[in-house]
Amino acid sequence: MSNLVKLPSRKPKVLEFFAGIGLARMGLESAGFQVTWANDYEPDKQALYAGHFKDDSEDHNFVLGDIAKVKGDSLPKDATLAWGSSPCTDLSLAGSRGGIRTGESNAFWHYIRLLDELKDGRPEVAVLENVVGLATSHGGDDLAAAVRAFNDLGYSVDVLALDARRFIPQSRPRLFLVGALNPPKTTDSGHSELRPDWLQAVYGDPTLRTHRAVLPAPPAPLLTGLGDLVEDMSADDDRWWDETRTGLFTASLSPMQLDRIVEMRSSPGTKFRTAYRRTRKGIAVWEVRPDDISGCLRTARGGSSKQAVVRLGDGGLQVRWMTPLEYARLMGAGDYNLSGARTNQALFAFGDAVAVPAVAWLSENYLMPLIRGTLEQSTFELEVAHG
Repeated sequence: MSNLVKLPSRKPKVLEFFAGIGLARMGLESAGFQVTWANDYEPDKQALYAGHFKDDSEDHNFVLGDIAKVKGDSLPKDATLAWGSSPCTDLSLAGSRGGIRTGESNAFWHYIRLLDELKDGRPEVAVLENVVGLATSHGGDDLAAAVRAFNDLGYSVDVLALDARRFIPQSRPRLFLVGALNPPKTTDSGHSELRPDWLQAVYGDPTLRTHRAVLPAPPAPLLTGLGDLVEDMSADDDRWWDETRTGLFTASLSPMQLDRIVEMRSSPGTKFRTAYRRTRKGIAVWEVRPDDISGCLRTARGGSSKQAVVRLGDGGLQVRWMTPLEYARLMGAGDYNLSGARTNQALFAFGDAVAVPAVAWLSENYLMPLIRGTLEQSTFELEVAHG
């Protein structure tokens, strides 16, 4: 009779904290994971999540409510991976920069609390995704505190910087902390595109337990592609701004911005650019990106955070707000079910999410190999134990 212990054939299960509308889930499941539990506190996001995934209650449980009220004993004990895209409000350049212990960003500590309460079923790997501002918040102390919190639970931590622009035409740099109870034995000791100089301090801190997994180089950042994702819309669609509003847009541009727009407007062919409204010296102005790439999508709470689309060329200039479908496409989720979604509901939800292809790349090249390697090692040890 053979003593061979077989690897589990099922998909590794995932707990999805701060799930939003499930874009992390889309990336994880494209790599072979199965999200079985999720939590978020915003009903509008949960409504979009449920409308897109249409889960069977036996296979998936979405807990709507404040993470502070979730208890560890209510969580599934068979998950291999925990994913947390905790609020970045107090860490991002667009936020208060109060830090990881302030406001909404303080929710990170409830993620840690729940992992701590999962003593008998702690996931083998735990991921935190956040803005790159976490690396510099309070002079790097917030990042060190986050790494130390994972260390206290037994995880060694790897820290990666990955911009969604490597996969989609949107500038969206994000930080990923990958905690592993059994980190890879082979490590990468050098700097790389994924671990730039400004992240090296965390690896040099002798009070922190870290590792550097050997990973392939990610794709080079895209230089074009926005025009391919712009929604097909006729020139007389009423979503384009009228002449008066477009004139106010043009009048707010700086001389340098205006020169650029005039040049592109007079050139042959159609070109698309994105624009943000910003406050400069107390005055609201519009700024247009010079390249065929979208600026970072944000939570659309007001006009200053919403992104506009500018169509130029052949003597024409038209401006309008970006549509929900364009937001979805620029997050790598062009097939997301938007039926019934209100415009601001969708813009807010996508602007507050993680890009699908960034999660997919990390899952395929890091998380799944790490988990499979751990399972293989456990199987080997069981085989040895059984003779």
